[in-house]
Parts: sequence; structure tokens; C-alpha cells
Amino acid sequence: MLDIKFIRENKDMVQAGAKKKRMDFDVERLLTVDDERKGVLATVERLRTEQNSISDRVAKTSDLGEKEGLIAESQGLKKELQKGEEELREVMQRWKLLMLQVPNIPDMSVPDGESDEDNQEIKTWGEKPNFDFELKSHTEIMTNLKMVDFERGTKIHGFRGYYLIGDGARLSWAIWNYANDFFDKKGFIPMLPPAIVKKENLYGTGHLPNDADDVYCTQDDDYLIGTAEIPVTGYHSNEILKKEDLPKKYLGFSPCYRREAGSHGKDTKGLIRVNEFFKIEQVILCEASHEESVKQHEWINRNTEEFIESLEIPYHTVINCGGDLGQGQVKKYDIELWVPGENKYREISSASYFHDFQARRFNIRYKEGAPNPANGQSDKANYVHTLNCTAIPTPRILVSLVENFQQADGSIKIPEVLQKYMGGKNTIIKTQEHDNTRA
Repeated sequence: MLDIKFIRENKDMVQAGAKKKRMDFDVERLLTVDDERKGVLATVERLRTEQNSISDRVAKTSDLGEKEGLIAESQGLKKELQKGEEELREVMQRWKLLMLQVPNIPDMSVPDGESDEDNQEIKTWGEKPNFDFELKSHTEIMTNLKMVDFERGTKIHGFRGYYLIGDGARLSWAIWNYANDFFDKKGFIPMLPPAIVKKENLYGTGHLPNDADDVYCTQDDDYLIGTAEIPVTGYHSNEILKKEDLPKKYLGFSPCYRREAGSHGKDTKGLIRVNEFFKIEQVILCEASHEESVKQHEWINRNTEEFIESLEIPYHTVINCGGDLGQGQVKKYDIELWVPGENKYREISSASYFHDFQARRFNIRYKEGAPNPANGQSDKANYVHTLNCTAIPTPRILVSLVENFQQADGSIKIPEVLQKYMGGKNTIIKTQEHDNTRA
């Protein structure tokens, strides 16, 4: 959410930002409603002041006739005030709805473009493997090695269902454990947040109202998260932090749920696009400085790049164009891994910063400046800046890992950094494990 004063003073910039993001938003309409809000609010406050004044006069006068006249006048003001308060509630609802739709302004370095097809490559890493045998997809390899069961997954979950079994499950645990060790050295505080949250948390991060079709809602009108960004960012909601305690660096691990409502017909096979998965997420709260946000943004994105490099999986990094930015994002990088079977890169991580867009919605602030002599506390409170970046998602990471490390005999070479988490073995081969579960 942007500050209404900022929007008024920079309405052309806000409108240009909406245009760059390809979002349909009319700044003038918001400002018209804001004028209406301020006018009604001024009327209500005037009536309240008059009513309070009359109440004081009633209490002080001993003249019965004057008192009756004042009471009658107060009753008239009360009806007028009730009408004004109802009008204020109605205009405030319209104003809040429009305020929730204001897109954040993209950074000047964000390229123009309509969609992810216009994102610009800024880095490539690693050599794409050359195979002297016929490539297999991750679905075929993992099925042959009894690492995944799509058939029973569909039977139990439905479309896009899967079971990770045997070495498929072990490899996922190996990745989580390695990621925990890797990012712990970066100074993150590990966190296991709730996966079911109140609706206001999705408004806080900006996932609502825009992504309403893609989230799961419970019968109690709570929501299943699609990323740990939501509960981790909300951890300090309605709090005032100390500047010296910033930046806050959290590493959230959670199950995640997405309906994939807008992707029917896309990636219907395999582990690319599933309804439930696990994700490790970097979340940072820092001081309200553009330079600090940029520095932290580069850092968290580089963290994930280093993690991928340690797995020896080829990737490239792209900067997202305006049309591929979310409502709250100022700038975003995507890291995409090489998938040999498709001869293309696939997204594995996104790194974004938001300035104070999310913090205003969550009301997360920090105090700085000289202490007040009266209480020894700083009186100035600023909204923090927030950032997040995918550390690693499973099972999607398995797609690139399995396909890049497949061997001619159908086995999978295990990346060296994961071997100690796989009991020391360096290859996944076909075994009789789980054969007894087959009919």
C-alpha cells in the first residue's frame, strides 16, 4: 500500500507505474473518492465537536428551559451525525478498496514488457550437459527408480497429485537439510510458520485481492499459504522494532498450496506445477532505505544462485519486465534452471523487494533518531522495507536435478554436496523397495 499523501504528490508517477505493470488502475478516480472521504470526515468531525459542546452546556446549565432546548438541539445533531457516519462508512469502504488496488512503482531499472516472455537475461552459469544416450524425462526416470507414484497420487489427491517415495522422499529431505545448513551460515533465523493464516495476512503481502483464484480457503474463511512469505512477513505485524535490530533475516520452511487455477492445460504431467509442495523462503525486514533494499535484494538473490551452483545445476537469472511484476513488487529477479528434456530453463526462485508497500499493510515500523528527553525513547517511527526470495522449492527442484544428472543406465548421480545427507551414497539406482506395495 502506498501513502495517500505520496499518491497525491506523485500521481503521474503512480499512473505511469501502473501502466508499466500493465495494471488497469485510475489514479484520478482514487483521488476523487479521497476528496469525498475528506469532505465527509470533516463534516462528521464538526458534528461531533458541536454535539460534545452542547453536552457540556447541558451539564453546566441549571435553567430548565435552556436545558430542554439544548437537548432538542442535541437530538437533531445526533440524527445528522448518524447519517454522516453511515455516509463515512460507505465512502471509507470504497476508498479502502481503491487503496488496496494501487500498484507499487517499479524501479527505473525494470525493463518494459508485456509478460514473462519479455524478461531479460542478465546472467548464465554452468555448462549444459551433453548426453550420448536418449534423454528421459524426470517423470520416466523417477517412476522407473520408484521415487514417485503419480498413479496413486492422482487416485488420492486428484489431478496433479503425486507421492514421493523411497529415494524421492530421501532426496527431498537431503535438499531441505542441506539448505538449512547452507542458509544458516548466512545468518538467517530458521522458522516453521503456520500454513493456515487469517485473510488479512494475504492482503498484507498483496496476494489478495489479486490472486484470489489461486488460493485455498477453509470453511472458516482462513487461507492455506502459497508461500512462507505470508506468515513470516506478518510475524511482526502491528509492532514497532528497534533500528539497531534491523535487518531481521528469517528462513521460513512450510508446506505450500496453490490451486493453479489459471494454468489448466499447462505442465499437466510431472512435478513442475503441483497443488501442494514445500518451500524454503528467505524474508528480510530492513530499514527504510532504497539503497539498503537494493543491497539486500542483490544479496538474497545471490544466496540462491550460490546454492544452485553448489548443486552444479546450470541456470540463468532474468530481470522481470514491468508486465511480469506483481502489484507490490518494485523489482524482481527470477532464477531459472536448465531442464534438458524440455531444452529450456524453468523458474525455481524469485527475489523481490517492496519498499514499505507490505509494511504499511502489516503496520510494521521501527524507531530511530534522538531519544525524547521525557521518556528516553525515539518519537520517530518509519515503516520497514520488506524483501523475500525463494531459497528452494521441492519437488520442483527435482525436475532439473534428476534430468541433468541422469545416467545412461537409468540411474541418477547425486550431487556431491547432497551425498552425506543421502547416507553417503553417490548414485540412485533401481531397487526392489516398495515393490510389495504394488497390487
